[in-house]
This record gives sequence, C-alpha cells and structure tokens, in this order.
Amino acid sequence: MTTAFTNKLVAVMNEKIEPGVIMNALAHMCIGFGSTIGTEALRLTNYVDADGGSHPSISEMPFMILKANSNKIRALRQACIEQGISFVDFTNTMTIGTYLEQIERTKQTKGEELIYYGIVLFGNWDKVSELTRKFSLWK
Repeated sequence: MTTAFTNKLVAVMNEKIEPGVIMNALAHMCIGFGSTIGTEALRLTNYVDADGGSHPSISEMPFMILKANSNKIRALRQACIEQGISFVDFTNTMTIGTYLEQIERTKQTKGEELIYYGIVLFGNWDKVSELTRKFSLWK
C-alpha cells in the first residue's frame, strides 16, 4: 500500500558549476533543510535489508534533482518567498575559506550579485510542481 504524497521535495542545481562543488552545495542544503523540516515531514524511514541490516533515515518521498542556471534559481527562490514555499539555497559566497569568512562575504554581497549554486524546496506537491515544471532533470 502506498500513500500519496502531499508535499514534494525538489533540488534545482546550477548546471554550470563543477560536479564536486555542486555535490558539496547539495549536501550542505540537505543537512540544513532536513534539520528544519524534520523526520516526520520528510517521511524518513528505516529500511531493513534481508540480513536485518538497518539503513536509517531514508525518505520515502521521491527527491527530484533538476538543473537550471543561476538567474533561474534566483527567480525560483523569489517565487518560493512569494508563495510561502520552504527552501534552502546555496551561493558562491558560501565557498572558499572558513565559515566565518563565508558569512562575512555573504553579508557584503548584494542579492543581485550572488551566483546561485542551488536551491532545495519542499511544500505542497502541486505548488512545487508548478514552480519547477519547466526545469530539466539533472543527468
């Protein structure tokens, strides 16, 4: 028996950023987002294999990874704000140096100057689908 999902989890990543950096950005966003949204909303489950081995905290929900450029991610972020969709984003100012240097660099950079590496969003299935329907799957 499957249960319909009321919420949708989607990441939109900048296709122009090299793979190691983009994977790091996605990992940071997922850690932060997971702690904010929580176990129940993300439907985290303990998968158990035939040998009784535990594979904890895997979401039952599909997690789509899509691609776009920085400007489209910026526009998606704004749409999430306007529609009340929960999100976490990651920008170029959040790399290189210590986390304190990254925080300071972000503080000193205007919003229109940020290069978006990605955004993870979570919310009503239909709303999130509408916001992300024009993006292609990450391959």
